[in-house]
Amino acid sequence: MPSASLAVAYRPSHAQPDKVCIAALSAAIALNLAALLVVMRPMAPQFAAVIRTTPDLVLTWITPKPIPPDPPPLDLQVRPKTPPATVPHALPKAPQPPVAVPTDQGNIAAPPVVPTIQPAVEAALVADPAPIEATLAYRTAPLSFPSAAIRRKLHGTVTLRVLVDAEGKPTQVVIDKSSGSELLDKSAREQVLANWRFQPATSQGHAVPAWARVPVSFELREL
Repeated sequence: MPSASLAVAYRPSHAQPDKVCIAALSAAIALNLAALLVVMRPMAPQFAAVIRTTPDLVLTWITPKPIPPDPPPLDLQVRPKTPPATVPHALPKAPQPPVAVPTDQGNIAAPPVVPTIQPAVEAALVADPAPIEATLAYRTAPLSFPSAAIRRKLHGTVTLRVLVDAEGKPTQVVIDKSSGSELLDKSAREQVLANWRFQPATSQGHAVPAWARVPVSFELREL
């Protein structure tokens, strides 16, 4: 019967390392170290200078700032609005009536011209408007001093209550306050009713009848 066989070389288990290889490796390492020392020798002063000039590190402890406390809560209150101050409106002054003054010739001086002033009267209009109370301006106010009163040296002021229609014409004249002389009171009433004209009162842009108090003065002046 055929057979096969394998030849195996025998090597002792405790083989000694090659001394020549070890010596060669040692020589190579020594040469490399020598070459490295030669290359790095010029750079040694630079490394030393860098080491000398490097400042020492100083560690400083930074104390954190204290946290401020929270602000107090706001007390929001709704304040009532202050109403604007009301400015009183000055009422227009009533026009002064003419004064009858006798002259040295016995004639009556012409009364001064009184400017027409449109009064501001606020009243509600109704179907049949009743007369209102108002202060009226004069359109024409001729006045003569009675000759009998001049001879008797009578003088004074009579206050009349006059009803003026929407056209400015007196329709009723009543003596409100006497002058102390019946002659002067009667003369003033007749002259106002016959000859005087007024600026009518207005309400909401419309002329309306109105009652007005009208003073009439008779004055004697020493010449």
